Amino acid sequence: MPDIRLVQNAEFPNHPHYAVTMDWLLREDGTLDDTQELATGVIVALGTDALARIDDVMPDPDSTDRAGWWGDLDAKEIWDGWPIGSRLWLLRRSKITGPGFWGGATKVLVEQYIREALQPFIDRRIASQMEVQVARSKMDRIDALITLYRGRNPVVELRYQILWSDIIMDAWLPKPGSGG
Repeated sequence: MPDIRLVQNAEFPNHPHYAVTMDWLLREDGTLDDTQELATGVIVALGTDALARIDDVMPDPDSTDRAGWWGDLDAKEIWDGWPIGSRLWLLRRSKITGPGFWGGATKVLVEQYIREALQPFIDRRIASQMEVQVARSKMDRIDALITLYRGRNPVVELRYQILWSDIIMDAWLPKPGSGG
């Protein structure tokens, strides 16, 4: 069964400023849209908090909550799965830093966390390759353009805007019948 297509809600008044809420997309006949399953998988991988490593610096220095999803604990053994999510959440309270900062450039961390979250799609041959381009576009924003390929054909392209006052994710998807 394919994944259910997710769409971003335009308004999320009861969530923290860093939260992005998604909902299932319904067809005109009221059934669930199950197209673009790869895009849904990528959105879930990037939008879900992965378990932090023991040596990761937490956004809240007083917290020991390493986040993650409880279903990841035995995912490999139960359904031959892989851990879901990205460590982008670790940057939630950090400043955008340049390459001279002791912890490294924030852009480099953003790219690293995105590649890490999407690598299982390559390892499992769900996609053949990925491109991740990260750039600081404003004082308070880093943009990431993520493209997944099957063969030579791009099948998913996401523009992920990481704002330090908001988070927005826009998905561009190929037209139906173009290989996605």
